[in-house]
Amino acid sequence: MDLNTRIKAFVELGQFMAQFSSKESVVAENRLNEKFYTDFEELIKDVKVHNPWFTEDNVRNAIASISEMLKEENLVEWVSSYISEINKREKINTVAVIMAGNIPLVGFHDMLCVLISGNKFLGKLSSDDKLLMPFIANILIDIEAEFVNLIEFTDSQIKTMDAVIATGSNNSARYFEYYFGKYPHIIRKNRNSVAILLGSETEEDLMKLGRDIFQYFGLGCRNVAKLFVPANYNFDIFYESIYEFQDIVSHNKYANNYEYNRTVYLMKNDPSLLDNNFLLLKQDETYSSPIGVLYYEFYETIAELNKKLESEKEQIQCVVSNSVDIIDAVPFGKAQCPALSDYADGVDTMKFLAGLK
Repeated sequence: MDLNTRIKAFVELGQFMAQFSSKESVVAENRLNEKFYTDFEELIKDVKVHNPWFTEDNVRNAIASISEMLKEENLVEWVSSYISEINKREKINTVAVIMAGNIPLVGFHDMLCVLISGNKFLGKLSSDDKLLMPFIANILIDIEAEFVNLIEFTDSQIKTMDAVIATGSNNSARYFEYYFGKYPHIIRKNRNSVAILLGSETEEDLMKLGRDIFQYFGLGCRNVAKLFVPANYNFDIFYESIYEFQDIVSHNKYANNYEYNRTVYLMKNDPSLLDNNFLLLKQDETYSSPIGVLYYEFYETIAELNKKLESEKEQIQCVVSNSVDIIDAVPFGKAQCPALSDYADGVDTMKFLAGLK
């Protein structure tokens, strides 16, 4: 199977998935519909029974992001940087991919990279996301039958592979290093995203920021978990702008986390605590805020803040801001819309895979 065939297969997969990107999406004329449409629609609605965090809206958001990635022009432009390395490939390597399950289909990009680079994907699913990925893999195999020998999922201990991509916590990363350190590997740890406010943001800007905070209930590494704000920042404006997200507290698991954290902070009598009955704001110098909580920290100048973020970049996935002075800033509302080249932890997965011997 040559590279163009692999690209065309993913383009067709993206066209099929685009039909499910929202509840209002139009059903297209697609040859895959007769075999997969009804079952996929039911899975999208029912997967929350297995994992309550995977609401229908969140699953559709993930599907929308993937279907945008898989547009032909996006795939062709992305792959063009790696064609030379891919064509030098001497063999098909088996790449073990140990996936997280914090948000729906979070491991899809790794599977895409492994297969587009001409290697075999050996996936170990998270128990939190074990239904969606195999279903999509079956659709891909139906599109291009040769993928049947290049896609495998396992529940067993992985022993035979040529390279490893593993995503997990800081604790699990130590385990991964111990067991897989002798293989070529990418091992990802905890990261969080931050937003930088200047105080001049519009209500629309802050509403978009709300999407970066609340989408997937804040469980993704690209969700904003902390705000950097200028001294004497007026948080009333921020709270008013994100009020449309108030219904998030009607989700039982989110509400339980929010209430628990509020109780803990109130018992500590934390003077920095702010509350609007669905999101707690707490002053904290660390990055990983609990569910239902958003940390904040004051800054003096953007120049000093840029230095701080550079020195602590190993903890940060992306930075959201509309300031032209912030290095590599992501626009408000786009944190959970990564491009194909927005690699997790800033490590070029495709370069790693294309360079395997």
